[in-house]
This record gives sequence, C-alpha cells and structure tokens, in this order.
Amino acid sequence: MTDAVTATAGSALTGGPGGRAPLVVAHRGNSAVAPQNTLAAFEAAWRAGAASIEIDIQLTADGHVVVIHDDTVDATTDGQGTVAELPLDAVRALDAGSWFAAAYAGQRVPTFTEVLDLLVRRPGIDLLLELKGAWTTDQVRPVTEAIRAARLADRVVAQSFWPESVAALAEADPALRRGLLVFQVPEDPEDLVRLCTDLGVVTCNPYGPLLLEHPGLVDRLHAAGLQVMVWTLNEPEHWAAATALGVDAVITDRPDRLTGWLAARVA
Repeated sequence: MTDAVTATAGSALTGGPGGRAPLVVAHRGNSAVAPQNTLAAFEAAWRAGAASIEIDIQLTADGHVVVIHDDTVDATTDGQGTVAELPLDAVRALDAGSWFAAAYAGQRVPTFTEVLDLLVRRPGIDLLLELKGAWTTDQVRPVTEAIRAARLADRVVAQSFWPESVAALAEADPALRRGLLVFQVPEDPEDLVRLCTDLGVVTCNPYGPLLLEHPGLVDRLHAAGLQVMVWTLNEPEHWAAATALGVDAVITDRPDRLTGWLAARVA
C-alpha cells in the first residue's frame, strides 16, 4: 500500500461496518517479537490482545499436520528439506527459534494439535487457519475433525488461496466457516464475488495493495454479505487506510502495536 491509499483514510477513527474498529489478527502469531508460527509467537499474540492468530498448516511425509509457512524448513529452522518429504519426527527435531533470536532456541515446529490445545487454554483468542497448497477432502477431514473434537469450531475460520482446498473444507465439514485468500482481483470483480458465493465462504481476504488498485472492493464484498480481512499490513498509515475503507479485520505482524494504535484512535 502507498501514500495514495493512505490519503483515503481521512479522519476516520474506527472502521468496519457500522463504524466498528477492525479486529486484530496476528500473522503467524506475534511474529515481530517471536519466531513465526511457533507456540511462543502464538502466546505473545494472546498477551498482545489480538482477536485471532493466523497460522499455516502443511502435511508431513507421514501425513501429520504441522504449522509452518514455507514448503521447506530451510528459512525458519536449523534444518533443510521439503516439509512434504520429511516425517514428523524429523520436523519436530528441528530448532525453529534460533534463527530469530538465541532466546528462542529450542522452539519447535508445532503440530496442529498443540495449537488447538493452546486455544483451549486461551479462550480469548480465535484462529484463522490457512491450508497451504491443494488439499483433498480426505486430507482435510482429520483437520476438521480435530477442530470439532476440541469444541473449537465456533472460534475457527479456515481459508486458502486454492479454491479446491476451500471446496474440500466444505465437503469435509459444511458448517465450518471458510474464507478465500486473494492475491489478484479478476478483470471483472463480480467474478470474484461469484467464486466466493460458489465456495460458500464467509470472508474474502485480499492482499493489502488490492485496496488501492480496486478502491470499491471492500464495499463490493460487503454488499455480497462477505467479511474482509486484509493482509499483511504493518504500518500505521496502512492501518488508517484500511480502517477508513471499512475492513473487518487487519492481519499484521505487529498485533501489539496495532492493538495500541486502535485503542489510541478510539480514545
């Protein structure tokens, strides 16, 4: 996002439908102060007052669900290799914290079960769950069943960039709330609305610069009954612009700062 979209912010104090302030979603946890997609980052997001944490899940070679963003473990652990080609034991043996800071040495790549356990212990925070890549219904079903078993379905929205993964979620658990992540808007934005309708999602979550490229996008999605969670905005001028446009949530690497920024504006 640039100064052009910042200029649309005006003097609005709150955003979202009815003038509500947007919810704060911690991108991969409070990833500005702790290593992304680790239990330490998720705990830090809860302490920062975030409404939700956003995480990424992938399958290991032996079919276990782990929380990691990249297709490989290279960038955020002390190991190497593709997640889908490594068994769970190998992934769990890696150090997922030292790359960020020595204080986080020994942090592990979490399992999805560990994240659900954290949510049970921290009832004040929800989960925005991203499926990385294309998932089949059979692959998705253990994820949705684990959410149901933990009695957390009312606190989870599951999303993906891949429409086939969103459709698999719908088949595995039709009642679970779903979202579509968007990096580009079609030439006819109504095509995006139709896709969201076909997939039965409750939220359409665009990349931040799309708010500049398509200034009517938020209103169009709201008119279709969809929520809008914009990603990933880390600067106050971008928060101001998104808030003025009425987004329902801001996904950020700095949930502690955004929480304070929103509180100050309301005050």
